Amino acid sequence: MTTCARAPAPSFGGVEVRARVHISQSGVSAQIRQLERELGAELFDRSARTVTLTVAGKAALEHARAALAAAGAVGEAVDEVAGLIRGRLTVGMVIGCTLTPLFEALAAFHAAHPGVEISLLEDSSDRLTEAVRGGAVDVALIGTATAAPDGLEALTIVSERLVAAVPADHPLAKKRRVTLRDLTAYPIVCMPPGTGLRAVFDQACAAQNLQPTIALQASAADAMADLAARGLGVAVLSTSMAESYRDRLTARTLDDAVAPALLALVWKGAPGPAVREVLVHSRQAFADCPGPRR
Repeated sequence: MTTCARAPAPSFGGVEVRARVHISQSGVSAQIRQLERELGAELFDRSARTVTLTVAGKAALEHARAALAAAGAVGEAVDEVAGLIRGRLTVGMVIGCTLTPLFEALAAFHAAHPGVEISLLEDSSDRLTEAVRGGAVDVALIGTATAAPDGLEALTIVSERLVAAVPADHPLAKKRRVTLRDLTAYPIVCMPPGTGLRAVFDQACAAQNLQPTIALQASAADAMADLAARGLGVAVLSTSMAESYRDRLTARTLDDAVAPALLALVWKGAPGPAVREVLVHSRQAFADCPGPRR
């Protein structure tokens, strides 16, 4: 009796196609074979243990994705005319920046559009920006040094100066004006690279050829304040961040770091109805957000 090894179901990133489309492996294989017959070319190379795309398959993939996106856009357009918004909305939020207005905006959006599944994820501002550009995230709250990252639309929520936060007995607390050069004489507690506040600080120092000693890095303002309060370094914060710790830290605006640290919502141009709606709710929720806005 002759036996044949069955070719594995095509998979991408370790997730089988059949699991994605809820069709049995044999059903997936049959549909792929039918498509290959119609196109007159093999789309998958089944000669090895792992199934890969052929040259023809790679050429077809881009057009297949475009067709799926177009089909999704048709559904969105019909839903919009009918006053319905459905689907999935992926929202990003920079690590260490928990803002109640964002949650209020999402709650209001969910109440108005219960048919939309909302996902919320935290990451660094740099990675969230790339995720929005790539389409993995629909809208994200990020820290940034520019009003609008390249290729994206943005709504600035907060625009604030950088400050040095120190205990009351620290030498910088006794100065009326503090410069970046004054600051770099001490070890610094700052957010890690990839955050908007760090980008603003690094650019300000680079403009004066200063090389600060970043002694400690933390993603959360609470951690930075605790470290600074214990004398482990001077915390570089934004104005409203430092305001929360005025009972134990003295804040001094960095006189020559004039570029503000921005907190912004970013999204791709020509957003779908779900993104447009969540932006409406976000504008309303952030209307009373503390700190300067523009």
